[in-house]
Amino acid sequence: MTIAERVPSLPYVAPFAVFMVLLATLPLVDLSPRADAVTRVVIVGTTLVVVGRPAIDLRVKQWGGTIAIGLGVFLVWIAPDLLIPGWRANAAFQNAITGTLTVSMPPEARGDVAVLGLRIVRAALLVPILEELFWRAWLPRFLDAKDFRSRPLGAFTALSFTATTVLFAAEHGPFWEVGLVAGVAYNWWMMRTRSLGDLIVAHAVTNLLLSAFVLFTERWEFWM
Repeated sequence: MTIAERVPSLPYVAPFAVFMVLLATLPLVDLSPRADAVTRVVIVGTTLVVVGRPAIDLRVKQWGGTIAIGLGVFLVWIAPDLLIPGWRANAAFQNAITGTLTVSMPPEARGDVAVLGLRIVRAALLVPILEELFWRAWLPRFLDAKDFRSRPLGAFTALSFTATTVLFAAEHGPFWEVGLVAGVAYNWWMMRTRSLGDLIVAHAVTNLLLSAFVLFTERWEFWM
């Protein structure tokens, strides 16, 4: 019996947990930007391959709609800050609960092609897989049933839909309001497609476009 068979939640939860631990601990370690980027990609990527692989399904059912959802979430994500100067400085978005807006990309790394490339890999490849495994494929079903495997993908109750949306928003700190909209959109698309692959691709489209936006505009705060 494999570890995934003994602990069915592990492939869905472990990659996300490892990612969050690295977010919390690596800033405390004195690593160069390049070493930091390599460490994150290698550890998270290895966890996805070794632990998460049994749960990963990249098959896409609705390419057009999935890409449209990804594009729509990207536009929603950048719109408030572009349309209303100083929007993110509001106390509703930066406070003791949400935290403050910080830039995780140090100035000396912004011209390093290797660091930027690894950051794009992390944002557009690794994060969509590990977050969709956790937020859409596991947590709603875990909240709704003792054995989450008894619930099909895309099955939500009012409780699980609301809880995953709010927690997903909270994960994004000062960007919580656009995170809330993104959570609703992604949850709704999971209900429609019942496909992990569609959600991974939609999330990847959002994050790839956001990465391009950051690089072209140098709005580094969007890379949290």
